Parts: sequence; structure tokens; C-alpha cells
Amino acid sequence: MRHFAATACIDWSGQAVARPKGLAVAIARADGPPALIEPESGWTRGGIFDWLRSLAKAKADIVIGLDLSPTFPFLDTGAYFPGWSESPADPRALWALVERIAADDPHMSANSFVDHPEASRYFRRHGGREGDRFGGGIGRLREVERHQRATGQANSWSCFNLVGAGQVGKSSLTGMRMLHALDGAIPFWPCDPVPDEGPLLIEIYTSLAARAAGLGKGRSKVRDAGGLRMALTALGSPDCPPLARYDDHATDALITAAWLREAVQMQGLWSPQGMSARVAQLEGWTFGIR
Repeated sequence: MRHFAATACIDWSGQAVARPKGLAVAIARADGPPALIEPESGWTRGGIFDWLRSLAKAKADIVIGLDLSPTFPFLDTGAYFPGWSESPADPRALWALVERIAADDPHMSANSFVDHPEASRYFRRHGGREGDRFGGGIGRLREVERHQRATGQANSWSCFNLVGAGQVGKSSLTGMRMLHALDGAIPFWPCDPVPDEGPLLIEIYTSLAARAAGLGKGRSKVRDAGGLRMALTALGSPDCPPLARYDDHATDALITAAWLREAVQMQGLWSPQGMSARVAQLEGWTFGIR
């Protein structure tokens, strides 16, 4: 198993503005406390894209967790968008489709895709608008989402749901635009194998790190120095220097970067039982789900 010199977490956002409040980046090296990386003017999605490109160019020895879904469900119906002639065949074709439709949306947002006459049929949107192909109930789920709900490891929402505080669909769509722009410059596990050198992207779910840090269900968010100190101590990490802010985006990123430092060394997390080759290639997998 490859040993990485550093781990990082990107708390992503689907907010359609230049500088989304939900963007945060933290890095944890082999020892010492995790630390936020913060540009003076704050993060933009384009700024994070540039940072990732710089890691690729430098062949940085780092694994980066992205808090978003890189794909939609496929295996439940045999297509990402069953019944739509333009439904793509694999994740990279999906990213290209989102980019083509949302290309004119600023800040790597994706409102044009959500409002597209065909694509909108698959989403639950604000204002009680539920597409006729949403699927009902909680919506369609990827195999990893079905597995984690069945085993109680997590309680992810459908990526086709765009309503509510727990929705991840908007973040996933904006993330797909960034992944398309990266154009394979950094491999994305498990769609791509772990490279012998250079950076690697993985999908993460920050609630897994919170649970490992002893934060129980219903109180997974940390918004103060004492809570962050306790979470990092539970993960065997030194405490951070005082932060300018203790919002849950910054603390999610710090806790997850610290958790990943140990988690990426666990061989079993790279070969979960429920992740077949077909699942890996078409839907991906959330790192840490066994």
C-alpha cells in the first residue's frame, strides 16, 4: 500500500456565487496539527482548481478528499439518466455533458444543467418541483449510498435531490465541472488506480471523520475551539493554532484531513467488499465506507 506524505480535505460547495462560504481546504502532513490553507481573499472554485493543478504539476505526494459525489447513480437503472438519449456511458462522459450544458454559467456553477428541459426531469428542485424521473421517495442512490445506509455507516442523500440542508446534488454538479476541467491531471480513485507517484483524489464524506473523532449522530458539526481540540485529540492529532473562524466548513476540513492521515494507511478501506469493478468504474465509491 502506498504511503502518502500528506492528506488534504476540500469542503466543497454548490453555491452559485463567486466566493462560496462553504469552500474550505485543510492539509495534514505526517505529523503535527492539520492546517487550513486560506488565500487572503478567500477561496473560489477556480482557485481550488488552480491549487490542484499546481499539485499535479509538482507531482505532490498527497491524497486529497473531495466532499462531493463524482457521479450519479447508474447501476440501479443501467443509465445515469434512463430514457434520455444523451445519457452518458461513464463518469468522464457525464462530466463532459454537465460542462457542455453549463459552460456559460459563471464560477463553475451548474444552474443551467439543473434547469435544462431534459436534465431537470431527474431532479427534485426547490418550490416543490420534482421531475417525473426523480424516482420518488428519497430518490435514486448509488451502490455505495445504498450500502452505507443499509449498514448504518452513513446516511447520504440522493445526488438528484437539490432541496434541504443535507443535499449534495449542487456540490456534485459543480464538482463535476471542476473534474472535467482537470482532464485527468490527477487520478480519481476508484475510477482510476492509485498512481505510484503524484497526487490522488478520493471522494470523502466528512461525517465519517466526525464519527471517528467521537462526534455522535446529530452533533457532527464543530463550531468552537474546544470541540475542535477534542475531535483532533480523539484522532491522535495535535490541536491547531487558534482559527480566525470556527465555522463547520473549516472544522470539517481540519478534522477530515487529520482522519485521512491514518485512514489512508488502512488497506481494507481501499478494497471494500461492496465495491466491484463495475461499481468502481461507473459510480465510484466513498472512501472509508467498508
